[in-house]
Amino acid sequence: MTSVSRRSLLAAALATAGLSVTGMAEAKTRKKAKVKKPSDFVTVEGTVFKLRGQTYRYVGANIWYGAYLGSTAAFGNRARLVKELDDMKALGIDNLRVLALSELSPLNNSLDPATLNKPGDYNEDLLIGLDFLMAEMKKRDMRAVLYLTNFWEWSGGMTTLQYYVNGGHYINAGDPAHPWPEFANVSSKFYQSQAAKDVYYANVRKVVSRVNTITGKPYAEDTAIMAWQLSNEPRPGGSEASIAANEQAYYGWIKDTAMLIRSLDKNHLVSLGHEGLMGANNQAHIVEKAHEHIDYLTAHIWPQNWSWVDGKNLAGTFDGGAEKVQAYINAHIKMAEKLGKPVVFEEFGFPRDDTAYEPGTPTVYKDRFYAMIYKAVEDAISHDTPVAGSNFWAWGGAGRALHKDYKMLRGETAYVGDPPHEPQGWYSVFNTDTSTQALIKAHAEKLKTLRPATKKAA
Repeated sequence: MTSVSRRSLLAAALATAGLSVTGMAEAKTRKKAKVKKPSDFVTVEGTVFKLRGQTYRYVGANIWYGAYLGSTAAFGNRARLVKELDDMKALGIDNLRVLALSELSPLNNSLDPATLNKPGDYNEDLLIGLDFLMAEMKKRDMRAVLYLTNFWEWSGGMTTLQYYVNGGHYINAGDPAHPWPEFANVSSKFYQSQAAKDVYYANVRKVVSRVNTITGKPYAEDTAIMAWQLSNEPRPGGSEASIAANEQAYYGWIKDTAMLIRSLDKNHLVSLGHEGLMGANNQAHIVEKAHEHIDYLTAHIWPQNWSWVDGKNLAGTFDGGAEKVQAYINAHIKMAEKLGKPVVFEEFGFPRDDTAYEPGTPTVYKDRFYAMIYKAVEDAISHDTPVAGSNFWAWGGAGRALHKDYKMLRGETAYVGDPPHEPQGWYSVFNTDTSTQALIKAHAEKLKTLRPATKKAA
């Protein structure tokens, strides 16, 4: 009888099964190879966000005061913050846009306290408040977009950064002696002040490099962060002359800051915080160029602020304003498609009926506006456009104005969604606004199952 080796018999058996010894070895190697785990960080692939291997689309809110509530200092209220987070999570809100750093300022209607007392001197109570917020968001699988300064005065911002280094010079927004757009022109000089930018860059390093005192985890490794945002609503200027003077410095600041953030943190997205066309005097090339080194586009929508509707005549002006809003949305979708990046409508706000500020007053037109925005987002997603989500402005929750004139005074802690330069309650969604909350929840449920329509074969 012919001698047959075990190897020969095994090879024959495998051949009968349509395999080979080599193939079996390769299969074993593949089995042993590590399967790449989907990332817990939000990433960008083309025109969509990805999270854990799935497309990430979201319904979000703005809650600028999150770090303030998170502090154990007298101005904080952790019990309220926990309740606000639970209430938003119950509605399906899973993305929060938050002020990460404020600057103590002499400007009217600016926050006190602030994260930065003066260059190099930080308010650790507020930074710990941010730590607590991030730890609580992590527990609820929520994501944060953290903006690192402000073009406007209410959190100190770029005018204050200049004030620190220019001998104490500043002007107040809304000062009759300095009518619009003079404040915007002054604020935008920041981009050409190396001394002011150096203070800002130090702030960026301070926060982005921070280790959370509650979790012990570096911010750079915190999956509860979606993106670092350079600023709230940075724009190159107010007047055409101001824009022309600052435009190149503006682009340079964006590029340099994005590079700095990425050198400190390899895991998170970099966002600009731009209003869109209204923050660039309707010059599309500025919006597009500003996002060259940025991971995704943003746009903000403010029909009353932009005089697209009359708050005292919403019945007569709503439809005309809605047409302009839809055109604005469409314009930013086209820019996102051109650049091949996602776009988020990360601020949108609308007044209560008759521009009332008090909780419990009607929200008929506000609800119509929210429904319109959410339908536009849903339609855009179903048509496979780059729209990835939205954040309404803003969550007011249990906050209430303390004064009959609805002004917030320095040091007050009854935070609502509206910052101190605006009437308290103007754009807030309160915990009693059940009809508005129902729209938010329905939209969140829709996004869970919404998929782009299958494209027809060419």
